[in-house]
This record gives sequence, structure tokens and C-alpha cells, in this order.
Amino acid sequence: MKRRRVKITGVGPVTPAGIGRDEFWAGILGGMSYIKPFSKLGPEYGPLVAAAVDRFNISKFIPRERLPKGIGRHTQFAAVGSLLALLDAGLDVANVRASDTVIVSGSSLMDFGGISNSTQAVFTKGPSAALPRTIFTTTNANVTETISQVIGVSSRTMTLQNSCCSGLDAVGFAAGMIARGEAEMAICGGTEAPLHRCPLLELRAAGLTPPTVEMSDRLARPFDMWRSTGVVSEGACMFVLEPECSPRRGYSFISGYAFANDSAAGICSGLIEAAQLAMADAGIKPDMIDSINAWGPGHRTIDAGEANAMERVFGKTLQEISAVSIKGAIGSALGAAPAIQIGVAALSQYFQMGPGTVNWSHPDPACPLNLSRHVRNIDQLATLINAHGVGNVNSCMVLQRC
Repeated sequence: MKRRRVKITGVGPVTPAGIGRDEFWAGILGGMSYIKPFSKLGPEYGPLVAAAVDRFNISKFIPRERLPKGIGRHTQFAAVGSLLALLDAGLDVANVRASDTVIVSGSSLMDFGGISNSTQAVFTKGPSAALPRTIFTTTNANVTETISQVIGVSSRTMTLQNSCCSGLDAVGFAAGMIARGEAEMAICGGTEAPLHRCPLLELRAAGLTPPTVEMSDRLARPFDMWRSTGVVSEGACMFVLEPECSPRRGYSFISGYAFANDSAAGICSGLIEAAQLAMADAGIKPDMIDSINAWGPGHRTIDAGEANAMERVFGKTLQEISAVSIKGAIGSALGAAPAIQIGVAALSQYFQMGPGTVNWSHPDPACPLNLSRHVRNIDQLATLINAHGVGNVNSCMVLQRC
């Protein structure tokens, strides 16, 4: 069977920059950082910063009686994002029920909030205080199960866990199913809610989030000379995918997807192979890429590694390709981060403009990407999206404008 082209017809962001397509897009274009001191754990745990989805109330979107008791915050994000993506695509539940729909989600972590609550209850009250529902509600598989329940459909579901690449991998997996004719519609994306004692303290100890709250809105500085490390955040971005023959308008075609691991050559070296394979999957050459949505967390070593990989892929033409990292604005939502990047890339192609890289002020010669602090009007036909994660994993995707 000939492979079908797959397009994004609905976008459902739940992020620190905004919830829903229009609010999110305005927030991303606003050129500000949403990273703030994070004090919910208490002063005894020391300084922490994060970009959080403030004032999130799932009851505004889904009646509580339709939700399983005790579901995790990352599951709530994904459920709301899925409904917003369907709304953006102009679909209702009847459309989904009438189609052969698959639901695919990616997260790097389980619900550590629920796990912590249960273990704390046992620690303080004894074994009888263990919460049985934790076995079900804290798993990543509960994300897709809840989405299916909220929408009211019986769909095939799949959950992927591949470190911080999980959200991009979920979209790539779902797109492949539609391309091969194994499904007619997909609800897919990434979600993450890591703002709990674990893993925040461990991430800080590992140098992956900063140990200070000073000038918190400037701590994430992607590709900047004075960057130090990234900042952890939370959120989700879910999508509706359909084949090209769908009557609904599309934002972008998902033309290529691939993954690869780092080699002895160093961190992010796997992005070279992943990018090359994604472009080969899309049937395009490097000179056809006109924009890069970079991983760029603001970490000194990771940013330099990614920039070096892009130099290896594009050579001297790298300076002709516009690039952006959204991590200075909203931090890194781990497994949800690349799904949010896909949302930005698709909207950038649709509206023919791209956001600036917040906090990029001092160009680093070790990171020779074509960056800007300002919104740019760019004729974006083909975008490469990069993701990198702990465990030396890398994933790339190519979007082409519909």
C-alpha cells in the first residue's frame, strides 16, 4: 500500500505560555519568560525555579464526574489538550467514534505526585493507609486510558516512554500508523508534570535545573554565551492527525521522523543521524530545510552538542536556516517539551512567522545558529524539530507546510 501523507488538523496546547491554540500562540510570540521561583515544596528544600501552568483547573474543561478519582496532573493536562485539539480541528465526539481512531501519548515520568502522596501516607499512618488506586492512576498508560474515557470512545491506545523524546516519538508513532493505513485518525502528543519533590530535587542535584532563584526569568538562556543549565517546566501539547484526504484544513504535514543514539563522539551526536534519517524519510535534502526548532534547553554542554550536530548536518548553509529555542520562555517540560515544539513549528508554518529565542543576548561562537530575540516573518516550508534526552536518546521530525 502506498504511504499516505499525514497532516496535523488540530493543536491542543496546555502550557505555561497559555492554554488553547490562540492563547498559547500569543504567549509564545510575546517574547517573555514564564519561569518563576517555585516555592510549593517549602523553604526547607532550598531554591527552585520552574515554569508552571498557573491557575489550571480541569473542571473548567471536563466535569469531575467524568474523570477517574485521583488521576495525575500530567493525565489532566493530556485530557484537556486532547479536547482542545479536537475543538481546534472542528471535530466532535461523534466524528471520533465514527473513525478508526488511535490514541498515543508520550511521557518521560510517571505521576510522581501520586506516588509521593501514597508513600507519605504509609510513612506517617502505616501500611493500611496505602492508596490502591495509585497502581492504576500513576502509570503513563493511564493517560491514554483517561483520554479514551473522557472522549467516550473505545480506541486502541499506546503509551511511549523514551526520556525527553517521548512526546515527539508519540506523534511520530501515530503518524506512521495513519501513513500505513492502520488508523484514520490519531489523538497524540506529549504530557508531563514533574514539579514535585521527586524529581525536582534530583534534577537540581544533577545540574539540570538551577540552584538559585535570582533573576529567575533569565535563568534559561538557550545558546547564549552565559548560559548555565536548563529549567524544568510542565505542560502538554496534543494533536489531531489525519490523512491528506481529510476535508479539514491542515497546519503541516508530518513528512519525516527518525531516532538515533549518541555515540562516543559526544552528547547530541545522535542528532546527526536522527536528522539525516528524518529528512530521508521525508524525501528531502538538507538544502530544503528552512527552519530548525531546536532542543536548546540552555544547558552549556547540551546546547553546544546540538549546535555541533547541526553544523555536521548542514555545513556552511546552517547560517541561512532560521532557528529558535522556546526553552527560554517556558523551560523544558521533559517528555512534553518536543510535543510543544511541534505545536510551535506547525503554528509557525501556518502563520508564516516564528517566535524569538527568549534570553538569547550574547551569541556563542560554539553555537553558530541563525537565532533572533525577535519574532520573524519567515516563509517556512520545511522545519526540522530536534529532541534529546537522558540516556543518549535523540529524535527528529520534519514538518512541511500544508
